[in-house]
Amino acid sequence: MDLKRVVITGLGTINPLGHNVPEFWDNLLKGVSGAGPITRFDASKFRTQFACEVKNYEPTEYFDKKEVRKMDLYTQSVSYTHLRAHETGAYL
Repeated sequence: MDLKRVVITGLGTINPLGHNVPEFWDNLLKGVSGAGPITRFDASKFRTQFACEVKNYEPTEYFDKKEVRKMDLYTQSVSYTHLRAHETGAYL
């Protein structure tokens, strides 16, 4: 089996510190915390009341409504970061 080399030339992210690499990096350098109260479900029955959730994420800004209904949050995140990496990358 021939092994081929892969070069990654693009970056994409969506996380509690930012929706793109520059925003994430700026917040990381500033020491911004991504932790906050849990908002995605009722956590009142749990001892832990905070988490690092992605904030202000509106999937219809990136995908059409029909696609959003087909994808869970994880798939949306992976698809979004792939699109951003593809936009910032270069073909070698």
